[in-house]
Amino acid sequence: MSESPGRHKRRPRYSGRNPRHFAEKYKEHAPERYAEEVAKVLASGKTPVGTHRPIMVREVLQVLAPRAGEIAVDCTIGYGGHAHALLMAIQPGGHLIGLDIDPIELPKTEARLRQLGFGPESFTAHRTNFAGLAKVLPEPADLILADLGLSSMQIDNPARGFTYKYDAPLDLRMNPRRGQPASALLASLDPETLATLLIENSDEPNAEPLAREILKTPIATTTGLAATIRKAGRDDDSVRRVFQALRIAVNDEFGALDAFLRNIPMCLKPGGRVAILTFHSGEDRRVKKAFQSGERDGTYAEIAHEALRPAPDEVRANPRSRSAKLRWARRAIAAIIEAEGQP
Repeated sequence: MSESPGRHKRRPRYSGRNPRHFAEKYKEHAPERYAEEVAKVLASGKTPVGTHRPIMVREVLQVLAPRAGEIAVDCTIGYGGHAHALLMAIQPGGHLIGLDIDPIELPKTEARLRQLGFGPESFTAHRTNFAGLAKVLPEPADLILADLGLSSMQIDNPARGFTYKYDAPLDLRMNPRRGQPASALLASLDPETLATLLIENSDEPNAEPLAREILKTPIATTTGLAATIRKAGRDDDSVRRVFQALRIAVNDEFGALDAFLRNIPMCLKPGGRVAILTFHSGEDRRVKKAFQSGERDGTYAEIAHEALRPAPDEVRANPRSRSAKLRWARRAIAAIIEAEGQP
């Protein structure tokens, strides 16, 4: 017998006492309804499934020093944790522009921030890569933030193909509606090219023999790739580095970051501040060199000469923050910015 319209639909049952799979974790998918249960997960030092804990919020606010009435940009809005903190700091009268390339998570985050009371007058969202910041920014901003880390929502969802803990298609795309998945990329590479990619994108020390082993047979799944790497005698560190290298390549993350770093000065008001969170050496080197170059040519009046790291208490509470580095720069008041390279 079919259910009548409006009748409550039972939640699908799961085996065992507690839900084990991503789709079954109904409480953590609706944290606003199960605050007590989510609090227990947070207290245990874990991140609730389907959510994300913003990293180094205190330090980000310190270096960006947001003030009421300012224009702020969160170039990688993700779950909205940093965005919420910035929105609170720039009110009244401020406006936040949020960017994210992920078509699955961005609508959820926009709805979440709207429910918190931030209407179009204080917050607008754009589905675009941060490399396209100059195209969506109506006027230079007072402060810009970019968190280059992978969001927990992407990691936790097996269907996105970012984790090797679950069997899923080897995808790794931030925007699953564009480009080719990692499995297709692997099928197009020769061992020499793959080895170069592993070195440049993740500093993999065993790149050449590992590349040959990976390309011996077609690989279509996350667990298939992880098993091949382990079969070659490598540990989980190599597995992590290979996944990182492929993710960077599939999403052209370094190309996007280089374009973003070139465009930052023309997107900042004189005296404006920028802060960037990185999570591996390839990202950090690019940010460090761009800021150093900007300081030498007078574009930036001041930069962070040493990266800030998360405090020990944050690392204990959120182990995913361990590899984070925060660098910042302040736009010079009278710098002359060349328009070359503007998209």
